[in-house]
Amino acid sequence: MKVSLRAGERIYVNGAVLRVDRKVSVELVNDVMFLLEGQVMQASDATTAMRQLYFIVQLMLMNPTDVRDATALYGQHHAALCAVCESKEMLEGLAAIDELVGATRYFEALKRIRGLFPVEQAILAGTTTEFPFQAA
Repeated sequence: MKVSLRAGERIYVNGAVLRVDRKVSVELVNDVMFLLEGQVMQASDATTAMRQLYFIVQLMLMNPTDVRDATALYGQHHAALCAVCESKEMLEGLAAIDELVGATRYFEALKRIRGLFPVEQAILAGTTTEFPFQAA
């Protein structure tokens, strides 16, 4: 896989942070876990349940040698989301995400989570016809 980076941009590869000083293309010739700087969510941006799930899975991808704590946190957060969610689309998405995380396919899981951000936003804005979360 070939990745193009701009000057000053960072890429996170198997837990290492690399910053380039000029425009460069990098070819990743073996199977690695990586995130581009634009895909990295800051803790302060994890303001909704799905964004928090994204942040947790991101931690698993960025530090693959020590995922024990993040895996435990993921399990708790995922279970809590499944327990309160009634939206079929969200539940199917959460099931797919769990399969991807279980197979250590973190990048694909992050992509699937990002795909559910608009669904979550519609739920939170009350613009969906479903009642996706149970009343507390």
